[in-house]
Parts: sequence; structure tokens; C-alpha cells
Amino acid sequence: MLTAAEVRHPHRRRRSPYSDKQHYHEYILQRIEGYKNSIGRDELLRLGDEAASELQATSEGQFVLTEVLMLESVDRLIMKRLSLRPYRRWRQQFLRLRAAQRTPTHWGVEPNCPLTALLPRIEPEDTVTFLADDLGCVERVESKMAEEALSSVFESFVTQLDQPLPAFMSFLAGFDIVVLDPEGLVDLSARDRAKLIQDLQQRSRPQGVHVILPSCPALAPDALRGMYEGWTQEEELKRRRRADSRRARGLILCKPVCPPDTP
Repeated sequence: MLTAAEVRHPHRRRRSPYSDKQHYHEYILQRIEGYKNSIGRDELLRLGDEAASELQATSEGQFVLTEVLMLESVDRLIMKRLSLRPYRRWRQQFLRLRAAQRTPTHWGVEPNCPLTALLPRIEPEDTVTFLADDLGCVERVESKMAEEALSSVFESFVTQLDQPLPAFMSFLAGFDIVVLDPEGLVDLSARDRAKLIQDLQQRSRPQGVHVILPSCPALAPDALRGMYEGWTQEEELKRRRRADSRRARGLILCKPVCPPDTP
């Protein structure tokens, strides 16, 4: 789910936009921590010994080695090993990356995918929350977001989709865009699937949208359309579906301002 200014009523931003330098420092920290997590304890201890030796050689006994100094020295050694760019060179690449991220091809998204129509609505400070019931899947997405320097506007959680959504979600603001991958829903019972979708619908703001991807032949987007009583289909995608009915199409459904009448 993405917060998109074009489909929301004005409200206070959750956070101030990150500066380029903040993105850079976060990028460096993530690469260093990722490297530490990728090596064994023995290698990490060897790094500590190397850092201590360098500090002692350069300080000539002028100060006492502290934990903070050791950590900083280890981090500098890792930066050298990873050949991490200085800020100025990194920023040039960062700006090119940000421009590329607004194109569907950067993410492997086809031009006729429903997500393509939503990319222009996303603003730099908007936040993505990713939910899945598979730890490996969540870790892969987290790693990709770190590579893309997007961790500052991304959060992910492992949760059981056949259970009520985690309690923390009660504290999140209403959703503006929810992207559903039917591949992750196909193994749920019809009852659990309906409960999950209903929960997400209730948490969505009026005029918010749900995107249902054409990712699973066993559970086509049209099979979920009946769960969206009162929701309207975006006209742009309707035209695309009519223009090429031979290929699978997703759905973009818009929540009404007022809920449908209930008997």
C-alpha cells in the first residue's frame, strides 16, 4: 500500500522528506550492517583486531580505545572493503536512480500493468508497507529496497494472512492505495480471503484504490471483483482491458465516498 497525494484528502505528513545526505548516511549504514550480517563471527573478530591495531598505530597512545572508537574504525574498514562511494559521487548516481525509479521498466513492470497508471501519483515522501506470510519473500523485498536507497520510506512485516491483521496496523493512517497479489491469496480459504479483503477495504480511505494484479491464473482479478460492491473501476484501465481482451488484465477499483447501503 502506497500513500498517494492524488487520491487522498490533505493531511499532515507523517515525516519530513529526507535530504540527500540523510539518504546517503542511511545507505552507508545499511551496507555496513548488511556486510556484518553476511560474515561469520570469526571474520568479524578479525576485523575488530585489525581496527584496534590501526587505532593504536595512529593514536600513539594519546587516547584510550573505547567501544565507540572501535565501532567507527570497523565501519571505516568495511567501507574500504565494499569500495563505497563518497557522498558527491554517490549523489550523482542517486539522482539518476530516482529518475529511473519513476519508470515502469526499472521495476520490470509491463506498460499495460495496472501499476503503471499509478506511478505518477507517488510522491518522494510517500511510504510503502509490505505484508507477506513468507519470511524469505519479505527479506528479498527488504534487500531490494535497500539497494534502491528506499529503506527510509519502506517498512515490511511477516504476518499470517489467514489471521486478523497485526495490532500495529490499527495505528497506521488509512490506506490510499492497496496492491493485492492474488498469488499470495490463492492458498487461503474463500472465507479467510474475504475477511482479509474486507479488512483492507475498511482501512482504506474514501476514494482510495485497490489494485488487483493479474499474477495468478488460478485466481484472476475478475474472480475477486464481486467482493467490491459499490466500488467503481477506473476508466483508464477499463479502456485498456477492452483494447486487448486477449491478455490478462488487473483491476483498479476506487472506494466510494459513502459506503454502499446495507439491508
